[in-house]
Amino acid sequence: MNQAKRILLSQMLAFLWLMHLAQPVRAWIYPEHRDIAVLAVQALDPARKAIFDRLWDEARTGSEQRLCAAGADVAQGLSPSCIDWAAFSGIAGDHSCSSSDMLEGVLKSNWILKVAGVAAQLKSDLAKIEVAVPPEQAPTSSNLIVDFQRRLEAEAVRAQRINALRTSDSQLQGADVEYATRAGANNAHFLLARPRTDVSAAEYAGITLNVGAEISAVGVYSWYHVSALQKATRLAKEQLAPEQRQAIERAMLADEAFALHFLEDIFAAGHVAGSWGDASQRKGTHDYYNEAGLEVFVWKGSSESTVLMGDAHMRPQDAERAAVAVRGSLEQLLDHAAGHARTINLGYTPGAPAAPDAFNVCKNNSLVRREEGQRVTPEALELAYEVLRPTPVPGLGPGLGSMPRFRAELGKFIGMAGSVDMRNISGGFVESQDEHGWMGGVDLSVRAGMALDGVMGESGDGLVFASLGVRGDGASSNNYADTTLADQSGSLGAAIPTRVGLSTRIRMPFYLIPGDLLFLSPIYLFAPERYTNMAVTAGNGGLIPWQLGWSTRFGRFQFVLGRELGVTFYGLGTTDTLLAPSATPTSAPRLASFKSTSFDLPIIEYRPFRAFDTKQSSSVLVQLFAAADVPRGGEVVSPAGEPAVSLKTVYSVGLRLIFDWRYYF
Repeated sequence: MNQAKRILLSQMLAFLWLMHLAQPVRAWIYPEHRDIAVLAVQALDPARKAIFDRLWDEARTGSEQRLCAAGADVAQGLSPSCIDWAAFSGIAGDHSCSSSDMLEGVLKSNWILKVAGVAAQLKSDLAKIEVAVPPEQAPTSSNLIVDFQRRLEAEAVRAQRINALRTSDSQLQGADVEYATRAGANNAHFLLARPRTDVSAAEYAGITLNVGAEISAVGVYSWYHVSALQKATRLAKEQLAPEQRQAIERAMLADEAFALHFLEDIFAAGHVAGSWGDASQRKGTHDYYNEAGLEVFVWKGSSESTVLMGDAHMRPQDAERAAVAVRGSLEQLLDHAAGHARTINLGYTPGAPAAPDAFNVCKNNSLVRREEGQRVTPEALELAYEVLRPTPVPGLGPGLGSMPRFRAELGKFIGMAGSVDMRNISGGFVESQDEHGWMGGVDLSVRAGMALDGVMGESGDGLVFASLGVRGDGASSNNYADTTLADQSGSLGAAIPTRVGLSTRIRMPFYLIPGDLLFLSPIYLFAPERYTNMAVTAGNGGLIPWQLGWSTRFGRFQFVLGRELGVTFYGLGTTDTLLAPSATPTSAPRLASFKSTSFDLPIIEYRPFRAFDTKQSSSVLVQLFAAADVPRGGEVVSPAGEPAVSLKTVYSVGLRLIFDWRYYF
């Protein structure tokens, strides 16, 4: 395999792997996770709160500069100087793959405080934005003007939220380079769908908690909660040296906080509706229900239902609902650590390690068997069941009665695009023609590629495609010369005559400079994770995120210079001709043959409309672009024997209106 083929193959593999990763892997965002944990700690009764405070105070011994004095620091501002225990649940899962990984990052990394600062700012930004219904659900009326105003208001609110997330995602990716890809492609943050309507709570627990079960939010929560409880029994039963006790306390609180991230995820609408389907269905369904809400019932049995929202759309009642379950879990832990469990007693587990649990939720696709001496007992399962009873019943899997599915623009596609454009040209191809003019053109092309739009959010653009089509240009408004003959020569007298060409176009995001992902793609062969992180960063605006989309109530704007290149070949299989001034005052104008290649670069893109269903998408775009039309040839056809015409490059700036249709498969 030659070098060119290896580069092409590695590029294809990298983007296919990125598509595999590009699905929703997080529910509540960092500040929402932390808020839920803060509420749970605040709701503890005084006795348990005193136990919690003592455990946290001892656990932070030796790390007082990094770990806040308060386990739930309600006074934390926009620039946190320390990490409190409540923040652990926000760091878990999204910024770490295990409790051990999380504690290592909290105590030793130089980026975790940057992440906490971004999260604090995002919380402040989102607090200024109301939670509104999606634009397509905005109420309608018989008054078209009123209806239009309501939809614009709904779009404006949605745009504000998208832009706030746009900024934070970019900053989080800059601080934590593995942020977008860490969670991989498993179901760790999701509820597994029910196979039937008559599945009982006990049967569902068996589906999600047994060894070998597919990884899920329920399974990960239970794994880490049991790990924390086992450590708690050692605190209650053993006489430990201060250093040993502090190590176990620190590991126990880390395990519990890691578990709580996934317990909190269970209350996010997009994670309840059903995680089955391909990456496009998973992401689209997740995003839709998180924004639109979902009616659910809970396992403990009740005729009353409730409506859940999802990440970045959390309301006070959503936080309070999740905090009730979190408080119940934390109470179990505190009771066992104090040695007076008030419900079910786990029993002493001397084999529990003093270190945080290292079960990797990013790479494991199923629950594994615990080490001897740490096996799950019936009592441990009962404790987990007790916490999970008030959690939502997940949606059904594929088949009758399942929740409607939605898709994101994610995956391989073929399509067609038609465009019309108008450009202002710097002159003609003939050296002596410097008068500006106007010319228009049309283009019809077929496309094939991969959409990775919004890998991290709707402001992103990971679109990759190549297209082939036919382009036709009208004659320019300026003539080859300011003469009566030129005026009377029609299209032939134009500085640039009517032409037809073969149009090609390629679009691809870049990390730092245009085309770098292509040239650096061999990195994927020996460092796939590093290359994938670069590709995700590129799709989210690049290392310097100046190419992120900006949403408004009227549509989406994006600076796209360097992402897309169009090349049109004129004169292939034909001979284009133009008129040029005569070589001498007494001779006739020259008719010269030529060919040219035009290069155009879109600069700014505006998308006022996009619609997407299960397999197809359509959008309207307006592009501001610059072009350079490079001629070659200039041999004189008539009169014979005249010297060749000297030609020059024509530069132009224009606007292009595009209709883009895609079919996904």
